[in-house]
Amino acid sequence: MKARYPLVVGLDIGTTKICVVVAGAEEIGINILGVGTHPSKGLRKGVIINIETTVTSIKRALDDAALMSGGDIQSVYASISGGHIKSFNSHGMVALRGAEVMSKDVDRVREAASAVAIPTDREILHVLPYEYIVDEQRGIRDPIGMTGVRLEVNCHIVTAAASSISNTVKCANEVGLHVDEVVFGPFASALPVLTEQERDVGAVVVDIGGGTSDIAVFHEGAMVHSAVLALGGGHITNDIAHGLRVTAYPTAENLKVKYGSALAADIDPHEDIEIQEAGAREQRWIARQILCEIIEQRCDEILRLIRSELEDAGYLDVAQTGLVITGGCANLPGIERLAEHVFNTHARIGVPTGITGHVDLVGDPGFASAVGLAVYGKNNMKGQKRKPGSGVRIDKTFTKVKEWLKEFF
Repeated sequence: MKARYPLVVGLDIGTTKICVVVAGAEEIGINILGVGTHPSKGLRKGVIINIETTVTSIKRALDDAALMSGGDIQSVYASISGGHIKSFNSHGMVALRGAEVMSKDVDRVREAASAVAIPTDREILHVLPYEYIVDEQRGIRDPIGMTGVRLEVNCHIVTAAASSISNTVKCANEVGLHVDEVVFGPFASALPVLTEQERDVGAVVVDIGGGTSDIAVFHEGAMVHSAVLALGGGHITNDIAHGLRVTAYPTAENLKVKYGSALAADIDPHEDIEIQEAGAREQRWIARQILCEIIEQRCDEILRLIRSELEDAGYLDVAQTGLVITGGCANLPGIERLAEHVFNTHARIGVPTGITGHVDLVGDPGFASAVGLAVYGKNNMKGQKRKPGSGVRIDKTFTKVKEWLKEFF
């Protein structure tokens, strides 16, 4: 089957699963053509620790996605996360050489903002402008065509460990894939789950995955803050294993997925569930509510740590405006209501929207990052390419960044 539109492929390398999404880059949005997933065993807290097992998982997920889509997959946009991710805001300023702002002036001011001192073992992933200033006139999103003598920009810069970027690219290369770009996971997750209004008014995307909980804060159409916490669904599973004396990790994971809830009060206290372990001499039964109490305690801790991070960074008020929970752990029943209690605001579950094709296969918060990578790749076709892991990519204008986001929504 030959795709009508160019293919874009998202490769989400997560702690608990590898996901490949193949999509057609249509004029408006993307068309999901194929999906492949496989358990991930080569990562810890979002960081690749075993190249061989990660490559094996990628290959199996890739084969399934390629078989379903019928396309020839040669390149991907790959996600990256983990505790090594560090982000900060930066300011750049240049004198205007002409009477009005041109695209080359925007390039220069963004380059000035990205000219920051970072350790030699780190690389810049993204430079994301969230405000331009022309002669002290603030709040400008697109300065092209404005007149003045001085142009300034405030940017959000995301950096990652060079070794982690290199390992991500290497794993993809091992299965014959070229990496078009390594993309910060929560930035990709936000693309298909946030509405344009949420990005403009302000919203916080919380992506709770298997090994990490990623935070992306959006305000006035751009990402203004991000962070990664080294806690996720795997910690919930470990708590279940220890609390219920379950020896096999897969058994504890199955209990979480099949019977878990982030609100123990929702569970009938008289409901019992069976713990089935291979080789066990006798059946074990426990109250389901006990299982959910263990889950709720860890979820509450994760959410409160996220709240503390936002409060320390000065963005808690944005969460009060809009809180979107996505990632695999967003499938836990009641987690949005627990978040509403912790943040004292409305929360919702973020699933990929505005897509066509095999929507049923990716209509789950656990696929937000993989779908977002495909969206990012489609939008990137209009931008200027860069070598994977080679540092910041300067687009021709901030207008394009704005168009990328608006076009999908």
